[in-house]
Amino acid sequence: MDERKQILICDDEEGIRESLNLILENKYSLSFATNGDEAIEKAKNKKYDVILLDIKMPSKNGLETLEELRKISPSPKVIIITGYQSVETASKAIKLGAMDYITKPFAVNEVHEKVEKLL
Repeated sequence: MDERKQILICDDEEGIRESLNLILENKYSLSFATNGDEAIEKAKNKKYDVILLDIKMPSKNGLETLEELRKISPSPKVIIITGYQSVETASKAIKLGAMDYITKPFAVNEVHEKVEKLL
């Protein structure tokens, strides 16, 4: 059985999912979602240690997804991914329970540091 920490990566951009996969795949067990609804379904069926969640997605944005995720389980630690370094959005996400945020384009060491800090 895989004893590695479980991470869910939710981003509608394939390139971002692939980048995060390359950064994190050696150390963690990864799952992927392409939108908020998919992330919520996955979170209902599996326990994640950390969720990396994009803010700007079609249909259900990251903040709406975060609110729904908190109704399912308060336990996964959420890191918001944003391409828009908006203090307002980040502070809203923190109020909803996000633990940190990463801005795109992100540095490899920044992703590692933020995930490690939460675990």
